[in-house]
Amino acid sequence: MTRGKQRISSIEFIAQAVFTVCAFFAVMAVVSITAYMIINGTPAIFEVGLKEILFSTAWKPTAESPGFGILYVILTSIVGTVMAILIGVPIGLLTAVFLAEVAPKKLVAVVQPAVELLAGIPSVIYGLLGLMILNPLMYKWEQILFKGSETHQFTGGANLISAVLVLAIMILPTVINISESAMRTVSPQLKAASLALGASHVQTIFKVIIPAAKSGIISAVVLGVGRAIGEAMAISLVSGSSVNVPLPFNSVRFLTTAIVSEMGYASGLHRQVLFTIGLVLFIFIMAINMTLSSILKKGEQADD
Repeated sequence: MTRGKQRISSIEFIAQAVFTVCAFFAVMAVVSITAYMIINGTPAIFEVGLKEILFSTAWKPTAESPGFGILYVILTSIVGTVMAILIGVPIGLLTAVFLAEVAPKKLVAVVQPAVELLAGIPSVIYGLLGLMILNPLMYKWEQILFKGSETHQFTGGANLISAVLVLAIMILPTVINISESAMRTVSPQLKAASLALGASHVQTIFKVIIPAAKSGIISAVVLGVGRAIGEAMAISLVSGSSVNVPLPFNSVRFLTTAIVSEMGYASGLHRQVLFTIGLVLFIFIMAINMTLSSILKKGEQADD
């Protein structure tokens, strides 16, 4: 009996040590990435100036008198991400509701693998599909809406709308899978109690099940935001990658595509500014995650 207890104690000690080491490396990875981005992203700020980089609109890094303003690029990332979330999250959430609460099991067995397959498709494939399908469609609309215009610069369909639609489609698997899992973990007793009190199935879904699963749903939104902000390859194919005001039919450039499209040939100060763009993107993502996490904790405290 004593030997058995000693063996169990030894296994628990080893497991605890393994878990501690893994947690340490996870924390160190975050700290290392943060330190690396700060070290490589700040030199250009001191040389060019934070105000010039963040609030200037002139991006001409290879000109005789170079300009490194990324205001339009920042606004494009904000507008594009918000629009993609506004489109993708409601569709994803309603699809998750359908799979978890409405659809028959045979239909779920068909739709669920299809959703999971969407998550496994490489981002470049989404970009190619957008390039071949969305861009020509957007170009037709562009020709109709701006027919006879002397000021509009035609983009061939590579514009903000195309990028937003591609991003919205790309975040759907994340939002659907995590939201559905969260709703399936809600206690059946809550649903039964709501129905017993006279609520309809739809009322039970939106007033009981979704609020009870909001922790998982917000996590899905956070991951969706991270996917939308961090995507580069797909939107580089459909957005036109030009620094412009983020209007629907303008060719635009996101923070990620600014780095991808120019890092290959950049050097000197130009390269340093691209690292600064990476630092801005990193801070942007961290701020969004912290804000959403704070909102989630306040909601949980209010429920308690």
